[in-house]
Amino acid sequence: MELRPIFSALLRNKTAPLLVALQVAISLAILANALFIVQTRLASAQRPSGIDDEAAVVYFQVRPLDKRTHNEAIEQQRRELAALKALPGVRSVAWTTQMPMSTSGSSGSVRTSLAQTRATADPAIYSAPSDLVATLGLKLTEGRDFKEDEAVEMDPENDSWIDKFPKVAIVTRSLAELMFPGETSFLGKRFYQGLGVGSELRIVGVVEHLQTTQAQPGAAGDYSIVIPWRLSNPSSRYALRVDPGQGDRVLAAGEEALRKVNARPVRVSQRTVTEDRYNRYRNERAMAWMLVAVSVLLLLVTVSGIVGMTALRVAQRRKQIGVRRALGARWRDIVRYFVTENLFITSGGIAAGLVLAIGLNQLLMRNLEMGRLPLGYLAFGAAALWLLGIAAVWGPASRAANTPPAIATRTA
Repeated sequence: MELRPIFSALLRNKTAPLLVALQVAISLAILANALFIVQTRLASAQRPSGIDDEAAVVYFQVRPLDKRTHNEAIEQQRRELAALKALPGVRSVAWTTQMPMSTSGSSGSVRTSLAQTRATADPAIYSAPSDLVATLGLKLTEGRDFKEDEAVEMDPENDSWIDKFPKVAIVTRSLAELMFPGETSFLGKRFYQGLGVGSELRIVGVVEHLQTTQAQPGAAGDYSIVIPWRLSNPSSRYALRVDPGQGDRVLAAGEEALRKVNARPVRVSQRTVTEDRYNRYRNERAMAWMLVAVSVLLLLVTVSGIVGMTALRVAQRRKQIGVRRALGARWRDIVRYFVTENLFITSGGIAAGLVLAIGLNQLLMRNLEMGRLPLGYLAFGAAALWLLGIAAVWGPASRAANTPPAIATRTA
């Protein structure tokens, strides 16, 4: 096929092709980045929390309705732990101040030297004197769980947190690698919690993952430390690992048991890790589906623009098509002409769209901490627009090619 007539025709009527090419460029830039964001968001919602078999972990929060002394609170914690451990279907129980992905909890700054004026990171701080590693099913890549004599008991209202701060910690591997870059083993390494004086902690264990309570995007969502601190807080949280399929039964029995061992009124609430994951990542899923819907609508608008432009150009050339058919042009020759013309327009738009997509990605990287756009998304977006362009032009071109020459020349 001669390409010169196609170029000449496009140069004589530039406005419509340029508008379609611009539409294709904008569509590609938005589509590639939107799909990348969708994949990133959905992958974030599926990232490991560190908990083995999340469906097997539930937890209770018990809050007394009256004020208790330090000794009363500690003793009540022991009774509640014993009551929960005695429940049928319960494998392990741990007292803890917070849970991954629960969106409620505390964090603190850490650094590797007292000379540092800025924190290395602000990890989540889980206070759990024993059994949290086993109860959550955390995978230890180095070291061990806490020993019984490493737990430190503290009265938050009367004791100094510096004097009563534990001396050992379990950290996530990602946090350890951040604090001690280039190291392959982290056991025995020391770091400090808090600025100013700070409290020295020695690493006795490293777990593969333990998400923070907020489960922030990126590596920061896995920066966590566990310390063996037993606190007489106003409320207590108990994590339980249960037998498969026993979650609902244990939750019902556990609430009843907790009320029985409390001689004074308490408020008992219950949650599952599955619920926490669903609630924490609800916005990510909503954004992903919103972007999918926007991308589909954008593609529909682009396809409509291509169909409209092709229909207009076909209508303007009905006489030319009729003459060509009368001179022996075949149906496929007419269709191929318009498909080739559209491929030129679409290719120009895609070339501009690739530049726009990379520019938009750079903007997102600077302002929203997005990753670099992989080339695969650009290739997929370009291929999708090429195929949609061919599909969009096929109908109008096919109908024009089927028009008898006599009718085409008479009605032009």
